[in-house]
Amino acid sequence: MVRLNRRLLPIKAHFFFFMAAMGPILPQLPVIGKQIGVPPDVMGYITAALPILYVLAKPLVGFLVDYFTNLRKFIFITLILIMTLAFAGFYFLPDNAHFIPLEDGSAKWNVSVLETPRDCSPMIYSSSAFCQTTHQAKCFQGNEEFPALIVAHEAGLNLSQNLRHDNESHHLCLTQPATSEWTDASCEVRPVDSCIYGAGKFWLFVCLLCIGIVGFNVTNSISDACCFDLLGDEEQGEYGAQRVWGTIGFGATALLAGIVVNWWTTDAVKSLTPALIIMCVFSLLDLFSVSKLKLPKLGGSESIWSDVWQLVRKPPILIFLFFATMAGIIDSFIIYFMFWHLEQVAEATGYMHQIKLIEGLVVAAECLAGEVPFFFYSGKIIKKLGYVHCMSMCFFFYAVRLSLIAWIPNPWYLVGVELFFQGITYALCYTCIVAYASAVAPPGTSSTVQGLMAGMDDGLGFSIGSLIGGLMFKRLGGRESFKYFAIAAICTCVAHIVVRPTSRKRQFLPKQGYQPPTEQEIKQPPAQEMQEIR
Repeated sequence: MVRLNRRLLPIKAHFFFFMAAMGPILPQLPVIGKQIGVPPDVMGYITAALPILYVLAKPLVGFLVDYFTNLRKFIFITLILIMTLAFAGFYFLPDNAHFIPLEDGSAKWNVSVLETPRDCSPMIYSSSAFCQTTHQAKCFQGNEEFPALIVAHEAGLNLSQNLRHDNESHHLCLTQPATSEWTDASCEVRPVDSCIYGAGKFWLFVCLLCIGIVGFNVTNSISDACCFDLLGDEEQGEYGAQRVWGTIGFGATALLAGIVVNWWTTDAVKSLTPALIIMCVFSLLDLFSVSKLKLPKLGGSESIWSDVWQLVRKPPILIFLFFATMAGIIDSFIIYFMFWHLEQVAEATGYMHQIKLIEGLVVAAECLAGEVPFFFYSGKIIKKLGYVHCMSMCFFFYAVRLSLIAWIPNPWYLVGVELFFQGITYALCYTCIVAYASAVAPPGTSSTVQGLMAGMDDGLGFSIGSLIGGLMFKRLGGRESFKYFAIAAICTCVAHIVVRPTSRKRQFLPKQGYQPPTEQEIKQPPAQEMQEIR
């Protein structure tokens, strides 16, 4: 008979409701940007800048939580409330106001050219309605490629209507001279890049994204620290059994939102209103569960920053921080650009009418079938293999996963890929990082050290990965970018095996009277002075 630990029910409920609130919205953030016309490289710049904010925010808020121990619950609730309000603000993002409608911010047109286009007139650029009536295009005439502008007839500039598409006439002009005759052509059409920076909806999107993502990441880090505080030294290995409820909640609501959004709107551009409603409902339930948390009283550290500084100076800790950053680089590219790549594959293979359902199933497969077993058994796996071998294994399977994502011939294949590889990559790697942070943290500094470790993983790592990923995605496309990231993952795996961060097969927790471990002590920790993680 399984005994229910009532003391841990509130933290399980928090993980479930917190991640259930995020399931409908987090995977869709890059797609929301795509729908309002944000190009992939600009989205990369945004998501590269965001982690810099929570690299600073996580240790800072962690310090506040460690310093003001009596206000931990209040800080916790405030973070969740701010995050929820920011994401709910996406409801107020205005729709695209272009006279030329584009599905999902870009489109491929097969057009009839009534007369050979000429160079673009200066009056087009000076028009007060330039951004609303003009799109940039990359047109292909035979084997030649020409950059061009397409201007809607509503612009009122008395331009020749020399292009026909779907029984509508527009003006086509070239931004670079061409001499060949035109009849029919294919054009890749999207909003003018420079216009996005002058759009109010773009800056509203950026502000809401900044507040929401920083709030989510800081809350996630504090959640881990509070969970380890509740577990105490004797039950550290039970972290995965608590965190798994977050995975179940995330996967369930992501699938639910995918089905409801697909049913709610039949257009190619989907309304996220049902997803936002689901998020708000579960956020309210989470606030209630956090209010019931009974956090243990902790002995504070008299010199938090000094203790943490002494810790991070140790070579094994520095090496682990470096590879945690590499894991963040890989994760960020998957998180921010996998669905972008998936929608490109859907556009090319004719599955756009099913895309939100497929995306919901992908997240459900990742969470419910991929992460759940690995979170449940992560403690046993880490105890058996140790942190070193677990991290090496994660990087190897990251390489396999990225290769398969690059290969998928149609969107449905991604469901199977994520089903088998999300758990052994993200879930195991994440648990390895947070468990290691808890194991080495001096007493009274758990939130600060968790913030530092997480800041390197989904802070600095996410920043680098988003920037590089966005640039690569724009220049190379989805398939080639994922191939190069797969190569980077296998190289990281080899480097990790060669460098081999100092660690034994089993990691030990310090008792009272903590002193930062020396490199020799981490190699051979004296059993009589340490307690083994169970």
